[in-house]
Amino acid sequence: MTMRDDTTQMLLPIHPITIEAVYVATIKAYEDDRGRFMETFKREWFPSVNWDRIQCNRSDSKAGVLRGLHYHHKQIDYWYVPRGVVRVGMVDLRPNSKTYMVTHTMEIGERHNFGVFIPIGVAHGFYAITDASLTYMVNNYYDGGGDENGVAWNDPDINLDWGLNGATPLLSPRDEKNRFLKNIPSAERPK
Repeated sequence: MTMRDDTTQMLLPIHPITIEAVYVATIKAYEDDRGRFMETFKREWFPSVNWDRIQCNRSDSKAGVLRGLHYHHKQIDYWYVPRGVVRVGMVDLRPNSKTYMVTHTMEIGERHNFGVFIPIGVAHGFYAITDASLTYMVNNYYDGGGDENGVAWNDPDINLDWGLNGATPLLSPRDEKNRFLKNIPSAERPK
């Protein structure tokens, strides 16, 4: 599925999902005897979003690691998995959004060649199905943790289906301390 942007009249390899302003980019691989080449991000894929990518990060995770759920007040993320497979989990925490509290899970990585655009106010995390590397571009420099917010990955009011089948994920000490949404003061939640 592609999306047409009326201002540029080009077909974009992105499509919206069930959460407002979250987009998935279908990454096309060009292969030959030497290997393959992919464009994993292009600014023009997101013409309606005014954001400058100023930092790119890489996260390596062992199979069974769950990172998140995290949300930001000032940061947009764009995720791509060049190695391995992860299950992405998201929930819209923006109270004025048409999709407030809507959740979405999807697999990205080697078998599912997608990039995911995550706007401010959408809590996001991932479960490493295999050993995996995730690269992500952001529009703000890391600020020492001032915009690092979290909600419990297993919050029953959010009820994300991580597909764990009874497995206990490995969490960071920080993510183990993430609270249920009902215990997060409204001043700390997305606006």
